Amino acid sequence: MKRSKIIFWSTTILIFLFEGVMPALTSQTELAVEGIRHLGYPDYFGVMLTVFKVLGSLALIIPAIPKRVKEWAYAGFAIDFISAFVSLAVVDGFGLALLLPLIFMVVLVLSYIHYHKLNPEIKS
Repeated sequence: MKRSKIIFWSTTILIFLFEGVMPALTSQTELAVEGIRHLGYPDYFGVMLTVFKVLGSLALIIPAIPKRVKEWAYAGFAIDFISAFVSLAVVDGFGLALLLPLIFMVVLVLSYIHYHKLNPEIKS
């Protein structure tokens, strides 16, 4: 149980920092705006994505949030990482940039697995 708690909180805090805090602080920088444009998305998409990432990361990190909301947050991040992988592959081809969404997907899956180990009453 202690091992699962450590893995859950470590991976969940990584998601919170990289997918919630960092986008909230950097989403309006020129680099971030250019990144969204480079992938072919409109400017408002970056703002919308940032709002959802911040809300999703808060849902994962705050223990009082209902379990169903947490499940939706996990699903949203999975869709985000898969979409990032596909977008980068289509626009830039296969390269090192594709590793980041895959790494975050692994971190997300570890968080999800250990979330369920700590909360066995939740059905998958």
